[in-house]
Amino acid sequence: MTTTTHNYKALHQDTSIQFIKGIGPKRAQALSRLGYETVGDLFYLFPRKYQDRSRFLPIDKIKVNEHVTLLGEIARIHIRRIKRLQIFELVIRDNTGVVYATWFNQVYLKKIFREGDKVVLSGKVEFYKRLQLSSPEYEILSSEDNEKIHTGRIVPIYPLSEGLWQRTLRSAMNVMVETHADELIEEFLPYSIMKKYEFMDLKDAIKNIHFPESEELLSKARQRIIYNELFLFQFALFKRKKEDKLSKQAFQFKPNPKLIHSFEEKLPFEFTQSQKKVINEIFDDLSKEIPMRRLLQGDVGSGKTVVAALGLLAVVKAGFQAALLVPTEILAEQHYKNISSLLSDWGVRTRLLTGSHDKAVKTNTRYEMKTHNVDIVIGTHALLQEGVKFSKLGLVVIDEQHKFGVRQRAHLIKESEKNLKSPHLLIMTATPIPRTLGLTLYGDLEISTIDELPKGRQPVKTYWITKTKEQDVFSFIVKGLEKNQQAYIVFPLIEESEKQDLQAAKKAFESLSKGVFKDFKVGLVHGKLDSSEKDKVMKEFYQGKIHVLVATSVIEVGIDNPNATLMLIQHAERFGLSALHQLRGRVGRGSQASYCFLFGNPKTDEGKRRLRVLTKSNDGFKIAEEDLLIRGPGDFLGTRQSGVPQFVLANLIQDYSTLVEARKDAQEVERLDPGLEREDNAGLKLKVDEYLKYYEERKV
Repeated sequence: MTTTTHNYKALHQDTSIQFIKGIGPKRAQALSRLGYETVGDLFYLFPRKYQDRSRFLPIDKIKVNEHVTLLGEIARIHIRRIKRLQIFELVIRDNTGVVYATWFNQVYLKKIFREGDKVVLSGKVEFYKRLQLSSPEYEILSSEDNEKIHTGRIVPIYPLSEGLWQRTLRSAMNVMVETHADELIEEFLPYSIMKKYEFMDLKDAIKNIHFPESEELLSKARQRIIYNELFLFQFALFKRKKEDKLSKQAFQFKPNPKLIHSFEEKLPFEFTQSQKKVINEIFDDLSKEIPMRRLLQGDVGSGKTVVAALGLLAVVKAGFQAALLVPTEILAEQHYKNISSLLSDWGVRTRLLTGSHDKAVKTNTRYEMKTHNVDIVIGTHALLQEGVKFSKLGLVVIDEQHKFGVRQRAHLIKESEKNLKSPHLLIMTATPIPRTLGLTLYGDLEISTIDELPKGRQPVKTYWITKTKEQDVFSFIVKGLEKNQQAYIVFPLIEESEKQDLQAAKKAFESLSKGVFKDFKVGLVHGKLDSSEKDKVMKEFYQGKIHVLVATSVIEVGIDNPNATLMLIQHAERFGLSALHQLRGRVGRGSQASYCFLFGNPKTDEGKRRLRVLTKSNDGFKIAEEDLLIRGPGDFLGTRQSGVPQFVLANLIQDYSTLVEARKDAQEVERLDPGLEREDNAGLKLKVDEYLKYYEERKV
């Protein structure tokens, strides 16, 4: 027997939402633009906010510009015209007074309302010759059905897209939740967790998150669903991490401890205790059959690159190849020069592979990679192109990983896994990851942290300066230049106003060259220069031939120049907090006192807060925490590119304590029942598998 319609009994989690009463094909299409396609999805289309329309205000107490909810009787129904407009009008009265309710061009309402009906209205009070509510939400109270959906209660306000209306969607959601939640929503949390936190049952939580019966029940529903999101994510991470260990084998290296000693002997400095700790962690990982999946985080100038270079050397000395993936050509060239220099005494064959190389160079490098005639390849996205294969890849190092999409980051590893064992993975970042993101974004990685600067480094003194002090700052910079120090003058380069920004930088370069810095050599570097021009300018700056470098972004001035001690950042309010901290890290690379001057006139409290934070702290981790508080996790690393989970209700900052508890609980459940084989964990197993499938399809 075939049917052309679905009744509620035929619905299941995977049923298309078009079969829900009140949705239909057109509204289903509109909802799919918001990411909701099945009945199971739609249960989790949570309201973006709520309005308390449960408290009725007497008509004689209402005031203009207030949002009110009132209960009254329809005294009169009237339709009037103003030019081409038809105005449908109700006169509402209670025992204290009269107010008008008006709707424009909605004459069909005359079929809905009748004189004498009891109605609840919610809307903003306006005054146009009289008090009135324009296009208010309404609910007609009848003796047969006194249930209120749109007013007279705490009312949900849903996110909308084109083709959706709040009242229609709210009605459909009410039908779905009231009719289908009991049969389709299944509890999955272990009883021990439910009891521990006295959680509301999931069915009741879903009902109360959509149509709360009270503020207290809404709060309990939110707590339950926030915990769900954080617990499922953490458990999925543990499971994926464990499966990765069980399913993949890595090449085992037995790094010679003497290698560390001989490598350090050739350095002009000693490793810090923090670097030594991290090196031991990396070497320990490399000696295991389980693939290393480690994040190395450390502030700008903390010495991550030299640690990575030692790891690369250990792999090469064991007879394998390594890859270093970086986001920009300038950074790739810098790493190539530094690492080639560091490893020159060991005869390591290092190559550079970038998009700007000509076809012959790329072809030759790819051939050397396939035939193991090269040991280390340092490259940009060119390393991720089809046809790029290694003979025996043992280690992948990724620098500034948040510049890459998650799929891109996995490409090199997956290519190598096709025929060989899995290479080890070391991810480096100079953007310190706040602890809240560390437990989520990198929950399936081990984290190593370099939290001390090399000996002799001094904190950069930072000042927020107004334009009135500009000449004083220039005079201070000139005195530093006269002592053979060097300076950066940084301009923002924002995509929306790129031409204007670039003109400002060029204009400043010309005026500074002829003005305050006329006795010094001034250089200009920006993204529109070709690679050879950029390289020439940056090389001259590094060699001290250029005294002042005018630049437009941190990547383009990403050279390690210990003699650069002065930085002036123009329009500092246009940079994010982390970007400002990264920029500042380009000075203070040597033992001399260094200074950073922020020229900015922020108009918002948030902008002022950013600049104040930077003047008070040089600690990248504290700054990262503050940046996360200001911007939120999505903007901190760029949600789409970073793999930060898209939680519906959970907030990584506000709900951090819940995150910690959920992590502990997930670890305990995984410890007691690793495969979720127990009967009482059957629901959880289904939910975790469903979650992992969803996450894999969208993230990795």
